[in-house]
Amino acid sequence: MFSRLMICGVALLLMAVQARAETIEDKVQVCTACHGENGKPVDKTIPTIWGQQAGYLYIQLRDFKRGDRKSEIMQPIAAQFERDDMLAIAEYFSQKPWPDLGQPRAPKDVAEKAVSASRSVGCPACHLDRFQGDGTVPRLAGMGRDYLAKTIADFRTRARGNNPGMSDLMLATSPDDLAALVDYLAGL
Repeated sequence: MFSRLMICGVALLLMAVQARAETIEDKVQVCTACHGENGKPVDKTIPTIWGQQAGYLYIQLRDFKRGDRKSEIMQPIAAQFERDDMLAIAEYFSQKPWPDLGQPRAPKDVAEKAVSASRSVGCPACHLDRFQGDGTVPRLAGMGRDYLAKTIADFRTRARGNNPGMSDLMLATSPDDLAALVDYLAGL
């Protein structure tokens, strides 16, 4: 609880600095407080945004601003951005190299279970064969294990409401298959 309050306080302080910012590098400083100076999030439940798809990043910022995606930390940050700011921030982070979070590959049996589950759910249809995403579909390969598990849980409980189709897919998939997908995706 304290660390979340501290992060929120730092983010709000950085928002005040960002309001006077003129360059994109100044504007993205608020993001680094949580998402990391080197692209590695400070908390394992925070997503990696370096190297993520620009269209996806923009949609998430827009959804936070509109309240379609809930977060006590992200909503006030996104609320201050105009559309052009969000597009520029999304483009900025999409051009960064994807960081290596140092997560181990899934064991062979877990990987096989995950690949089978992903095919039955249809994950590659949107996230592509190597889970790199495209356009407005996020990259999942190499995403933090804790973030993936939290996001899946949020979709299953509908706490994350900005993509009801994902909630339906996560609810239709067994918890064992989802656990295998988390390990597999994190290790890619």
